[in-house]
Amino acid sequence: MKAFSYERAGSAKDAAAALLKTPNAKFIAGGTNLIDLMKLQIETPTHLVDVNGVGLDRIEATDEGGLRIGALVRNTDLAADKVVRRDYPLLSRALVSGASGQLRNKATTAGNLLQRTRCPYFYDTAQACNKRMPGSGCAAIEGFNRTLAVVGASPACIATHPSDMAVAMRALDATVETTNAEGKTRRIPLDLLYRAPGTTPHLETTLERGEFITAVTLPKPVGGTQVYHKVRDRASYAFALVSVAAIVQRDGSGAVVLGGVAHKPWRKPEADAAMPQGAKAVADQLLAGAKTSEHNAFKLPLVERALGAILAEARA
Repeated sequence: MKAFSYERAGSAKDAAAALLKTPNAKFIAGGTNLIDLMKLQIETPTHLVDVNGVGLDRIEATDEGGLRIGALVRNTDLAADKVVRRDYPLLSRALVSGASGQLRNKATTAGNLLQRTRCPYFYDTAQACNKRMPGSGCAAIEGFNRTLAVVGASPACIATHPSDMAVAMRALDATVETTNAEGKTRRIPLDLLYRAPGTTPHLETTLERGEFITAVTLPKPVGGTQVYHKVRDRASYAFALVSVAAIVQRDGSGAVVLGGVAHKPWRKPEADAAMPQGAKAVADQLLAGAKTSEHNAFKLPLVERALGAILAEARA
């Protein structure tokens, strides 16, 4: 690990300003992803801004009947919150699927959304990776790509986003709140937080430099049967090969989102509209234009089977 300087921020605005003052500075909260990347010298920040003291660790009701989740709420606390478990059970189930208890005790809401890909070629500094080193190429495309993207990818990158929580939040129509060094705020629908890889996969979000996530808001509960299903190589401590978050209403309508298949939680309005027609119709819409690699073509039938299982469970 390379040497770095360190400071603690007292407010979200101060944190954003501190990041702007030093080139190659990073925010740190739980550190469950960043510290690992620093040890491997994939991330080499010259300065760390500790945001644990800015006070964004509460879960509160909104005036619209929804929920506002502070950026520093720990994953364990969010999953266990009685309102979340009652009104947004999809989110609680996804969080519990996401990692070990030790990691959930440290990981934060904002950090979970911003965690970086677990593509093995991103983690191997001896391999070409456009996300880690722009312009170096993508070794994953011709390499062992079993876990990687089948939709939304590009010739420059086939990495997937690893978050389970983000998949559930996309199904729940979450919005991200931010502030910058000038104190200006904005609201970003979660789907617009993530950039498509295109030719610049190292640019992963639409956040501006120094922009700080302060909270995630959920609209008022939509009810229905909410199910999260994660298919992985082993029962624990593994990221999704395919995951499905579904909200199914009595009339068969609802929302469905895939994880483990793209650079972001993958949802399409055409797939939501096809839910009353069954799993195959939904899968056809979600996977339209899919492009598989040598080792991950199995994800396409796996998506349909997972959808079939989860829709049957919800309707039962």
